[in-house]
Amino acid sequence: MTSDDGPAPAHQPLTVEDVVAPALVSGRAFFRAPYDAATGRAFAALAVGWIWHLTGGLTLWILVLVSAGVVPALGVGIPLLALSLVAARWFGAVERARIAAQTGVAIPAPPPLGGAPRGFWSRLWAPIRDSRAWAATLYAFLALLLTSVFFAVTTGLAAGSAAAVVFAAIGRGSALAEWTGLSWPATVVGALAAAVVLGWAAATLAQYGSYLMVRLATILLGPSAADVARHRAAVAEHETRLAEAAAHTARERAVVLTESRTAAVSAADTERRRIERDLHDGAQQRLVALGVELGVARRLADKDPEHAVAALELAHREIKETLAELRDLVRGIHPAVLADRGLDAALSALAGRSPVPVRVEVTGDLTPAGSAAQAAAYFVVAEALTNVAKHAGADSVRVQARLVPDEHPQRLRVTVSDDGRGGAELSPGSGLEGLRGRVAALDGTFELDSPPGKGTRLTVEVPCAS
Repeated sequence: MTSDDGPAPAHQPLTVEDVVAPALVSGRAFFRAPYDAATGRAFAALAVGWIWHLTGGLTLWILVLVSAGVVPALGVGIPLLALSLVAARWFGAVERARIAAQTGVAIPAPPPLGGAPRGFWSRLWAPIRDSRAWAATLYAFLALLLTSVFFAVTTGLAAGSAAAVVFAAIGRGSALAEWTGLSWPATVVGALAAAVVLGWAAATLAQYGSYLMVRLATILLGPSAADVARHRAAVAEHETRLAEAAAHTARERAVVLTESRTAAVSAADTERRRIERDLHDGAQQRLVALGVELGVARRLADKDPEHAVAALELAHREIKETLAELRDLVRGIHPAVLADRGLDAALSALAGRSPVPVRVEVTGDLTPAGSAAQAAAYFVVAEALTNVAKHAGADSVRVQARLVPDEHPQRLRVTVSDDGRGGAELSPGSGLEGLRGRVAALDGTFELDSPPGKGTRLTVEVPCAS
């Protein structure tokens, strides 16, 4: 609906008032009513409607009244009344078409009578039981009264406005000035003011009369109350189906989340076992060897100082290798550079340790991404670079990281692409499968594109709120 500030926004649907009688709902449209196109359509609708109702509508009304009056005369009144009500249906169809053509408002047609009734009397009584035919008959009478009144009033006001203009044009005449008792300038000004007021009133009333005619036709020539109830029931059924579809989607989503959480738990258990194995097979064995070397050095300290020094040097080397291995192990759990300097620096550190040349491209600030999202991205890149070094046979790798602000919630996107042999697959128990479980646990997406002979492209997106 429009307002005094201007037309309605484009996203709001136009109402009947906006189309037929904008002067009633908009201050701007009210001031331009005398020269508005809606006013011309309204005058035409009232004029044509008055002629149509005075001929076809009045004829229909009289025919139905006469038919109903002679119903007691069996054999004549009932067939004539049925025929008259069939004509009422036809009159309503013509009236809806006329209103749509002249005002631009399409009135939906009432539903048909239904299947053809069986038997002569059933077919004869069907039009008489048609509530929409009786409503069309009532409309023929009321519309005749409405269009007659408004057409006569608006025509009179328009004629009065034109007469006032003529009055103003001859207002210089001394006889006219003497008759009004005013000077000729006052006579001209008063006549012009009367012309403007009468013209505005005629335009506004024409729009209002056309609006009333459309509303009356909508009520009496459109669907019945039972039809509206059925329509509402259909809308409710549609909404129910939408709700069921949403519930089905939610159930599927719950299944996906359950599977992703299970995968995350499995991945965490696998990671824990890997840490235990690395500690047992690596650091623990080195510490045992270190204890042995220190014991040898202690026994040889007095008897063979040279061998004791060699044992200490070996023990010192074992300590450095053990520390390096422990640092790698801790980095695999959660790298310190990620917490201290952020994902950008952590990716650069991974690229620096890779035996394959890596180009890191970070677009924008990645700080808004949560710690879980950054950790997931880090381990995806780390595992991808490890796979490239072991299996891809690539000459170069490209790592890209950026935020995707158009998504809601905002997402962190990481892409790792190489020019290797391709053919990578997500096999059960593989490192890539574990990474997919980690990403799925964060409600992220994991895409692997690795056609044979054309390199591998891994794209991961995780919500920043994770």
